[in-house]
Amino acid sequence: MDTAVFVVWLSMVVTILSRSHADRNVYPSAGVLFVHVLEREHFKGEFPPYPKPGDSSNDPITFNTNLMGYPDRPGWLRYIQRTSHSDGVLYGSPTAEHVGKATIIEITAYNRRTFETARHNLVINIMSTEDYPLPYQAEFFIKNMNVEEMLASEVLGDFLGAVKNVWQPERLNAINITSALDRGGRVPLPINNLKEGVYVMVGADVQFSSCLREVENPHNQLRCSQEMEPVISCDKKFRAQFDIDWCKINLVDITKVVTIHSNRPDPGTGVLPDIGEYNPPSESLKSRDFFADFLITLAVPSAVAMVLFTILGYSMCCRREGVIQLVHHSSIQKSTKELRSMSKNREISWPLSTLPVFSQSGEVVPPIHPDNYETTSMPLMQTQTNLQNQIQIPQQQPSGDRDNYCMSTFRRLEVNGIPEERKVAEALNL
Repeated sequence: MDTAVFVVWLSMVVTILSRSHADRNVYPSAGVLFVHVLEREHFKGEFPPYPKPGDSSNDPITFNTNLMGYPDRPGWLRYIQRTSHSDGVLYGSPTAEHVGKATIIEITAYNRRTFETARHNLVINIMSTEDYPLPYQAEFFIKNMNVEEMLASEVLGDFLGAVKNVWQPERLNAINITSALDRGGRVPLPINNLKEGVYVMVGADVQFSSCLREVENPHNQLRCSQEMEPVISCDKKFRAQFDIDWCKINLVDITKVVTIHSNRPDPGTGVLPDIGEYNPPSESLKSRDFFADFLITLAVPSAVAMVLFTILGYSMCCRREGVIQLVHHSSIQKSTKELRSMSKNREISWPLSTLPVFSQSGEVVPPIHPDNYETTSMPLMQTQTNLQNQIQIPQQQPSGDRDNYCMSTFRRLEVNGIPEERKVAEALNL
């Protein structure tokens, strides 16, 4: 009994390993969105069990995908995995150029705990469709979704159902899905559950409905130019789950698109022509004399400098204009030194207002400035609070006694250091 159980268990293990290593074939259609989920559970059987028996295995697993024989994937195929604990997703929209060509994608899973790897191949066989491409295509921008959320079959099915209720086509397919980051959008801040946004392109076989064309009327175009939301009657059918930016909707009728054929040059085989074997230079190289280079680098600029110096010396010392300039400069310098020496030894005569004033009583009034008074510090205009520049003038008393005089104080005014003596003369005549 134990042997039979062991054989059954061994056969199950072999079956699981053979499935995990076998190539998997998928058959997408040209012009229709292709989505393939890389499930982490599919690769857990290939890695060693969890260290503790009974614990669930939740190892971090990442994936690497590339076209067999090349370092990257085909241009139409994209891959996204948000974290090492989430599944990876391959998605894209093949074109008619890839029909009939088997595309082999190598998928390598990395276990970040044990550092082991597992690999298997995904064979993509692109099939052709009868009505490829669909003539009427509309691209929607959904603001409240990330690309991996939109790629889920349930979410994508709900969106296509809402579009079908608005458009009413006989055939409706999802053509492509692009993240807003691939269109130059910014990574949103991690606040308020902000999303990156995603562009979803769908195609149908009938013309656009009147609701989809409401964004083209002038009133809604004006609101979009003012960064205001346009008024769309069918927005309520999407608002419950999808926040659509109607100003970024793009309606394309490929039946009216003019095809421009460009003549591209033949890229060739990519192999350089055979020009024979490489012939390296000989080992016996001749020595090079750098004396001529030294002369050109150093001697020539020195000679030019000497010529310019000679011309300048001749102009300043040998020509009449230069000699006149030198003499004029010397005379200015000599006059400057002479004025500076005279300013140090100058003597200023005292004005008459500073001399002693005699009264009939014989009282002598001392001069305002002593002999050692520094005239250079004398202010230009005297203020009323400067008591040093006041002078007392004898004045006759009004009692009729002409022999008695009193001393009156008058303001001594100066302008540019010169006293105004007219006031003093009038006071003496009283």
